[in-house]
This record gives sequence, C-alpha cells and structure tokens, in this order.
Amino acid sequence: MSNARFETYETDATVGDLHSAETVGYGHGYGIPGPPGEDTRRSDTYRPAYERTLQEGALQGQSPPEPTLLERTLVEQTLAQRAQQPQQTLARQPTEPALPRRAALDPATGPAAGPAAGPARNGHRRRARYAERAEGMRRLLPQALVVACLTGGTAAFLAEDKEIELDVDGTPRTLHTFADDVTELLADEGIQVGPHDVVSPGPGEDLEHGDEIEVRYGRPLILTLDGERREVWTTAHTVEGALRQLGVRAEGAYVSTSRSRRIGREGLALDVRTERTVTVMADGRARTVRTNAATVREAVEQAGVTLRGLDTTSVPPGSFPRDGQTVTVLRITRTREVHEEPIPFHEVRAEDPSLLRGTEVVERPGQPGLRRITYSVRTVNGVRQKPRRLHAEVVREPRVQVVKVGTKTPPASVAGADRLDWGALAACESGGRPDAVDPSGTYGGLYQFDTATWQALGGQGRPQDASPAEQTYRAKKLYLRSGTSPWPHCGSRLGG
Repeated sequence: MSNARFETYETDATVGDLHSAETVGYGHGYGIPGPPGEDTRRSDTYRPAYERTLQEGALQGQSPPEPTLLERTLVEQTLAQRAQQPQQTLARQPTEPALPRRAALDPATGPAAGPAAGPARNGHRRRARYAERAEGMRRLLPQALVVACLTGGTAAFLAEDKEIELDVDGTPRTLHTFADDVTELLADEGIQVGPHDVVSPGPGEDLEHGDEIEVRYGRPLILTLDGERREVWTTAHTVEGALRQLGVRAEGAYVSTSRSRRIGREGLALDVRTERTVTVMADGRARTVRTNAATVREAVEQAGVTLRGLDTTSVPPGSFPRDGQTVTVLRITRTREVHEEPIPFHEVRAEDPSLLRGTEVVERPGQPGLRRITYSVRTVNGVRQKPRRLHAEVVREPRVQVVKVGTKTPPASVAGADRLDWGALAACESGGRPDAVDPSGTYGGLYQFDTATWQALGGQGRPQDASPAEQTYRAKKLYLRSGTSPWPHCGSRLGG
C-alpha cells in the first residue's frame, strides 16, 4: 500500500504552507546521509565498486582497465537489468504524500484561500519535478559513460575469443582461447611436444574460430623386420596402425604380439616377419613355398623336406630366409676307412777295401716299415669327397739297409781276355744293363751271373749290385777258367 495515501499525520497549528516543503527525489531518505549540500537527500541506489571506478575514470578522461572475467559477467548481467530498468523505475517512483487541506487546519483560510493557492501549488510541483528530472539525469550520466565503456570492452573481448576443437592423442575437447597461433595455444594448455610428435596444423600456424587442432605423441618401436633390428617412431595407437603407418606389408606376416594391442607412450618391442617365396631343392625335386619362417630350417620343413642325421643346407640352417632364395638340401653320409702305408727304410754305406772300386755290396738289405692311417670319408648327395685324415699309428718300424762300397783298385787287364768283345756279349745277355735280373731272379748283372758263381770268382753280394767294371773283370776270369760255356747262346759274340 502507498504511504502517501494511508499514512496519517498529526496536525500542528504552527505549520506554515504545507505545500512549500521541498520535494524529496527518488532514492532519498531512509536514514542514509547524502552528499554534502544535500542533507535532506538520501540515496538507495547500489553501485558496484567497478562501476564507480570506471565512472570516475570516464569523468577524468582515462581509458578503463581491462575487465576481468568476473567483471565481464557482472557487466552482462547489468546490461540485461538496464534494459528493464525504465519500467521498474516508473513502478518504484514514490508518490507525493497527500497532506491535509489547509482549510481543515485553519478555518480562516479554508474555502476562501483555496482558489488563490491552487496556481502556487501547481507551479511548485512543476519546479520539483523538473529538479528531480535534472538530478536523475545528472546521476545517470556517469553510469551511461561506464556502460558505454564496458560495452565497447566487452565487444572487443568477445571478438578475440575463439572456440577451438583440440584433440590430444585421441582425446577431443572443445575450448575457448585468446591465443593467436598453435604454439601459443599449446603453451597455454601446458602441452609439450617433442621432435617425434605430430601437430596439425603445425606450430606457428594462425588460429581462427572453429579450427581443429590435433596432437599425436610419438611412440618408440624396437622393430625387428625380417631379421633386421632397428628403432623407429610412430604416432599410431595400435600395432596394426603402426604397421600401416610404417608401410610394412602385413598380409600373411608373423607379428610377435596381437595386432590390436595398444602402444603406450613408453613404446614396444615388435618382431615382424613378412611372407616370402623360397624354393627348396631336395632329392632331385624343386619345391616352392610361401613362408614367414624365421630360419631356413623352418622353411625347409614347411616345404615337406626332413633333414636327417648329418643332412644340412647350402646356406646355414639358422639363417634368415630371403625372398626369392633357393635352398639346396645336402644329403650327407660319413664313413671311416683304414689304409696301410709303407715306411721307407734308410741306407747306411760303409767302405770296404777288399772290394774293387766301383763295387757295392748290400751287406744287410733294408726292410720298409708299416703305418696304419684312419681316414674320414664323406659323401654329399652321393658324391665322394676328399678323405680327411683322422689319425695314424706305426705297425712296424723300418729296418736300415747296410751297403759296402769297394775301394780296391781293380787290375788293369786280364791276360788272354782283353781282346774279346765284351760289350757284344753284355748286349746279348742283358741288353747292356748292369742291374738286369732274369725273370726267375737267379741270374743278374751284365753277364747274368748266378750268385754262387759270382762269389766263387771273388765277388761279394749279388752280381747286379757290383759295378760294370767289376762285372767285366769277373767275366774275364770266368772266360779264362771255362771259356764261352757259361754263355751258351751268346758266347760266340766274343769273337775269340
């Protein structure tokens, strides 16, 4: 209910012109002291601290400071309230209290004074309303300046704000930022990237409202691909994605772990063997297989060939099979063989003055020794290889041969036999060879002496071991004793 209509006042005979009281403006009163010079006026208008600061700065010609996020929020709320304030102000405008008529207080001036006082009261009321409007405009001017400054700052603030879609290693989120480029945005968000990480768009690229930024962290891989070990980096999250990113042909390949396994930031050790074509030659046949085997031995087994015993392959069985490689299976057998070999004897020569010079007599014939040798014999695919000597043992030691060498000077001639043709006889009997021996082993030398006859003539040892001069000398002596009868078929060659 309005105080103006229902609030009662006590009459006072001393009251003067009731309508000469000063009109109280909106917002004054309520027991709150007003500014100097306006003791009777009170203000109930709430102004935040930042409005007062901006208002004072605007009146002094200073630019307002950059508003904080809280201040920007309050400004937006204030602007929304200002849009509804005129209607609310009119609704809250207090009405002037209706005082008792002067006629009721002073009968002397009642009806007679009423018509004359009407114009005076109307003028006073108009002047009060004009003063109130001027005062309201005076108070609203700083607030309007503050609102204008805040409106401009808010518009600039909103113009710099950008909505960005940021995807960090597969985790997307939407954010608002005032960053100018990608590098500044990552720094604001505390995202550190290394040389193996991927940022798209790249660092330093300008940012626009609605841009999508993607960050992919690098992950180390210790990759052993077809037997070759190396360290690589990938931004893929799974093993399958890493193989695809590295360009590894995964169809038919062996992978040491599940292809769907996730790769952490710490990395992973991975063994991959791609499918290859290998030809296996075995037992006269060629077999071609597609394999991801780790060794040649596995590839040979996958081709249906079994290695037995000493069997091996043309390349090391433990080596890695290459694409397009041809492997030959070697069927190997190994045996031992024992061979006996003679050991040559040594000869000792001793001078004998009883023998004519040039005569050599074997006093003790030598005898070879015997050595037994064991060999390892290997055959490869049926072909015998060179035997390999394993060990040897001596079965019998050789015996040394002793030979006597004559030093006696032979006689110059034998009377009665020197004129004969001994050369023709020697050619007929032995073909002129001093060491000739007949097939039976009984006769030997140039003139085919038997051992008994030779020794009876003073010779030693065997005739074929004597010198040609001694043999001729002994033949002359035999001729003087028996004539040509010792040589029944060739004796006539002597010409005597």
